[in-house]
Order: sequence, then structure tokens, then C-alpha cells
Amino acid sequence: MSTPPNLLFLYTDEQSFRTLQAYGNDRIAMPNLNRLAEQSCIFDQSYVTQPVCTPSRSSLLTGLYPHSNGCSANNLVLPPEIPCLPEMLTSGRYHCAHYGKWHLGDELFAQHGFSDWISTEDAYNRWFTTGRDRSSFSSYHHYLGRNGIHPQHGERFGRGETARLPEEWSKPSFLAGEACRFLRENQRHPFVLFLNFLEPHMPFFGPRDEQYSPAEIPLPENFSALPGPGQPVKLRFLQQYYRHCGTSGLPLQTTSDWQRLIANYWGLCSLIDTHIGRVLDCLEELGLNENTIIVFTSDHGDMMGAHQLVAKCVMYEESSRVPMLLRLPGQRRSCRIDGPVSHIDLVPTLLELMGEDVPDHLQGQSLLPAVRNPADFEPRPVFVEWLGVGTGAGNSLTATPPPDWLQTLPETLEQIRTSCSAQVRTVISPDQWKFNCASNGEHELYNLRQDPGERQNLIQQSGTDAVRERLRALIGAWQQRTGDTLVLPD
Repeated sequence: MSTPPNLLFLYTDEQSFRTLQAYGNDRIAMPNLNRLAEQSCIFDQSYVTQPVCTPSRSSLLTGLYPHSNGCSANNLVLPPEIPCLPEMLTSGRYHCAHYGKWHLGDELFAQHGFSDWISTEDAYNRWFTTGRDRSSFSSYHHYLGRNGIHPQHGERFGRGETARLPEEWSKPSFLAGEACRFLRENQRHPFVLFLNFLEPHMPFFGPRDEQYSPAEIPLPENFSALPGPGQPVKLRFLQQYYRHCGTSGLPLQTTSDWQRLIANYWGLCSLIDTHIGRVLDCLEELGLNENTIIVFTSDHGDMMGAHQLVAKCVMYEESSRVPMLLRLPGQRRSCRIDGPVSHIDLVPTLLELMGEDVPDHLQGQSLLPAVRNPADFEPRPVFVEWLGVGTGAGNSLTATPPPDWLQTLPETLEQIRTSCSAQVRTVISPDQWKFNCASNGEHELYNLRQDPGERQNLIQQSGTDAVRERLRALIGAWQQRTGDTLVLPD
């Protein structure tokens, strides 16, 4: 029996597709991921299933949309009866590990087919299921304690506190060291290693804040394309929220403020690149490159100044589109796969590459035919969902009394809340139309080929009815196929 391929699944948190040279950005120092891209299949237009952490991660691990697997919002627990990729490996040959942020419930405990577990996050204990010890600490917490580093405020490290540690004690450095140890210990038998880095997720500061000069940071091309009357109220609310409240303790009043934020974000991207490079180098030094599948992607993007917004939770490209690289064992040259693809397709793709059966319940399709023959790839419509929970705007909509700036907006508080709680189903078609169909009727239609920055919502423009009806029908068929029961207006 031939040796099955290993799987190294690298994923970050909140990394925009615009951060890699393969996607047009040669300003950020990311030599290791750029090197990986030169030997990988580059998916030029890859989308998450929902642009926020828990739901997106649930699809990456299960091959099911969030509305199907129960993880429709952050901090929900992935049900034990929903299998993750390791639980679909029927051969019993793999040693499976998950290192880093999990965010699918019971954060500190091995589960869902992973027998080896390294945790970094101590912020989720209050959501542990019954019977779990909420006084437990992460592997990273214990690592810092063994090295004489202890929390300065309370018994747990906050993310802001660990983000300000020297790089040698940072989460990326810790995880890379643990991953290299895992590779050395498991080099002689098949393994699966999911390795997740929190960065460049907020807080948007860290040990590389001075790597880039803010004065030299270009603003996004659609920085000045503010959400207007033709856009959902939620987008206008969020733009004003960030203008008045900033993020990560950083103000966002001036263009210089935005450049400072983006410079810090770039520094976080370079930080994770350095430590991903350590893992890739270790893999090569151990001679494992020839029999290891490598994936790189992120759970969602970040607006990072586009439309003067930050973070995710919106359907814009910067939030819902991410880098995705797939390197086959022994691959030496890159190939580029044009057209929309989805994270939902990763699990069936990887199972097929690993010689495993692909379960019938999966909702995506293998991308292996596209990988083998990129020129013959015929893209399919891709679907992204928003299940109406969370905005990233803290307690602005629930504070009593409401903050002063909120009371200056033309919309009523009830109108803002209604827009922010609306569910959305999005389709991106192979001919580059994008339709966001909202449960409250705040629909959006963009021609991505002519308007990649999503500056103009065409939903009311004459001559687009046929396009909208075609895309609405695609959403309806997808809902029926995947068991999505949300009733959407026309």
C-alpha cells in the first residue's frame, strides 16, 4: 500500500486577499507565502461561506454551510454529530492535530477527530459546554508561565496584552515552534496538521508596528467610496461607527489615522509570514515536501479602509474574499485558477487528494479537476451567507442612552437595528455579477467586472431586472439544495 499524503492546512484570521503578491500586492514583505504561491495553485477569486470567524471556520472543517452545521454566529458550538475532516478519514492511518485558534466551542479541548491539540485562546471559557472546566488555561498561557511571563491584569492574558509582547513570546512564534516539533515527531507516519494563526485579526498592533512607515501606505482605491443612500443602512452605520470610535484604541478620523492602522495590519501580516516560513522550512528540511498537501487561506478578510470600514461582517469583497493556495505534493510551479470558488469545496477536494471517500452529505464539490486542468475549469456560482448576528460595532446599538454620534444619523435607531439584523444571501456568478439578497429588502447588485470596488449599487438601475431575476433564481435553487429555509423577498 502506498503512503498516503500528509496534509498541512495553514490558515490565518482576518487576512485580506489583497495582502499577497499573487493577488497584486508587492508592498508587504511576505517572502514565505509568496514562495509558497510560486509552487501552488492560486485560486484567484476565493470566497468564504460567511464573513465572520465561527461560521466560516465551521465550513472549512465540515464542508457544510453554516445554516446546515449549526454554527450560524460567533461562539456557537459545532455539534458533536457534525463530522470534521479528520472524522471523515476512514483509513485510520492519520495522526490528526489542530494547533491555534479553534473558535468552534470548547476551545481548549481536543475534539472532532483531532487527537493532538495546542490552544492559544483564553477568551472563550464562558461558552464552554456543560462539564468542561472553565478554569482551564490555554497551552499558550502555560507556555508563557513556564517562561516567567504572567498576566498583569487578572488571571488570564488579554489579547491586547499578548499582542504587545516581544516577538519571541508572540503567538505566531509559539505556534511555529510547536508545529515544527509536531512535524519532527510525526515525520515517519501520515499526519494532518491544521495550524491557525490569530493574526492579522484585531487588536491591530504588535511587535512589527514600526516595520512600515504610515506615510508610505497607499489607501485603498475605494477608500472614498462611502456607503450612500443606495446602500444598506447597516453599511452607513458602520462607517460612522469607525469614524467616531476607531478600532483597537486607534483613531480613524484622518487619512493619516487610516495609514497608521493599515501599517500595523501589514506588520501583522509580515509577522505571520515569518513564522509560517519556519514551518515550511522545517517541512522541507525533513524531506516531507514531496508527500505533503499544503493549503493556505484565511477564515475571512478585512475591509481595512475600503469604503472607510474595518473588519468583516459585511458582504463586500474585502470582507468575504480571501487568499487560497493549494500546493500538491512535490509541486514546483504555480498555476492560476480564474473564476469564483468557495471554501465549501475544500473538504471534498482534500479528501479526494488523500485517497479517501467523499461523503454524500458534503455541500461542495471537489476542485481537483480544476487543479489538474486549470485551462478547462468551468466556474460555478458561489454563495455566501450572512445570518444576521453581529456587526463588529460593540454595544453601540444596545447602550442606554445611545452614544451621541449615533443620535446624529438620519436613520432612526430602529431602522439601524433592523438593517443590522437582516439576513443576506449572496451569489457571485461566473460572469462576475454579484447579488446580495437581503431579508429586509436592502438588496445590492454589482458588476464586479466593471466595478471591482463595489462603488455603485445597480439594484435600481434600469436594464438590470433580467440579471437580478437570474441571480435570484440561483439563490433560490441553492437554498433548496442545501436546506436553507430563509424566506427572501423578491
